[in-house]
Amino acid sequence: MPLTKERKDRLTELCRKFRADVLTAISGIGSGHPGGSLSVCEILTLLYQERMNINASAPGDPDRDRLILCKGHAAPMLYRNLIEKGFLPADAMGSLRRIDSLLQGHPSMHTPGIEMPSGPLGIGLSAAQGIAMGLKLNGSKARVFAILGDGELNEGAVWEAATSAPKFELNNLTAVVDRNKIQLDGPTDEIMPLRNLTEKWRSFGWNVLECDGHDLSLLDKAFDAAEKYIYGPTVIIADTVKGRGVSFMEGKSEWHGKAVSAEELDAALKELNAAGGADQCRKQ
Repeated sequence: MPLTKERKDRLTELCRKFRADVLTAISGIGSGHPGGSLSVCEILTLLYQERMNINASAPGDPDRDRLILCKGHAAPMLYRNLIEKGFLPADAMGSLRRIDSLLQGHPSMHTPGIEMPSGPLGIGLSAAQGIAMGLKLNGSKARVFAILGDGELNEGAVWEAATSAPKFELNNLTAVVDRNKIQLDGPTDEIMPLRNLTEKWRSFGWNVLECDGHDLSLLDKAFDAAEKYIYGPTVIIADTVKGRGVSFMEGKSEWHGKAVSAEELDAALKELNAAGGADQCRKQ
């Protein structure tokens, strides 16, 4: 069912608030990866708050949907979505990256709602494939989502999984490439050109969809199409912007792993018009 205006407006407001809260948490600890967290915001928010079959009161449900954040450095946005779904305490963002916190710098299995630890890039899609195979063997209708960074596609292990997933006709597996075109050291097409990603994935046997990764309606339609495709796995190449939502961060590689200062945070929050949404994190 297409997103209604009411549901889309709610998700848009959540994305605005989540961006503010993530930046505030990263600034508070002085460490983290803001750029990729902001670029993946709509993707994660749509899946967690609208589409995925998950329930914090039944985290071990064998028929729950699974999400693997292959680009594990974007964990802050994942955590903010888990908080909203009730997996984590409402004030948890204030403990980001602190010793003994549930919110480590990269996803950890000791954190409620996390299906797979992900720090080293390139391993997530293989893990998602294994989970998808197991679910099919068990006759489950659950779906598996793997969220990859485009810089991560430099890793050879990604393409090993990309080769084998179609062989097993894993139509319960959807990969999403957060195509923000920037990685740690600069533009992805300068560091290691990815060339025509659509044709590359298609040549590996995947159903390939492309859309604006910040347009909630188009993303929703892409996930609908992926769910209806019965012949094998689907990859959605989501065109995104690194640091989306904060003009001085957008499209700049220095914000891959650099925390915003207090002054930069104030400027970002003013731009997002979301200072109130961050106050709770500031008090932690």
